[in-house]
Amino acid sequence: LVALATLVCFVASGAHEAYSALAGMETVITALFLLLYLLRLDARMRCLFWPLADIFNLVVAALFLLVVCLFAIIIKTNKGILAGGVLGLILLVLCLVDAVLLCKKISLGKARGRSAPAK
Repeated sequence: LVALATLVCFVASGAHEAYSALAGMETVITALFLLLYLLRLDARMRCLFWPLADIFNLVVAALFLLVVCLFAIIIKTNKGILAGGVLGLILLVLCLVDAVLLCKKISLGKARGRSAPAK
């Protein structure tokens, strides 16, 4: 929802197309990952380790959001661009928190190798 709000702020304020494209791309990718997990398609499509792909997406999105939202806040042509930049920085923090939580879930979720408990 924060990505969608960022997209709406950038589009409504007439911001540079790069701002809107980044927010729109993140909105679509987040919605696709949400559908993937809600429909349990990650269990059916085992060709890719989906949590790792999600972490990769979150880290790349966080880097792009950092650059674009800082530019939007520094330039702040109007209040819509400023609001989009602030919401983008909130989205950046949410992406980083989600990436950290997924990393902990991957590393601590299952025991591996010989250290696994006997059943």
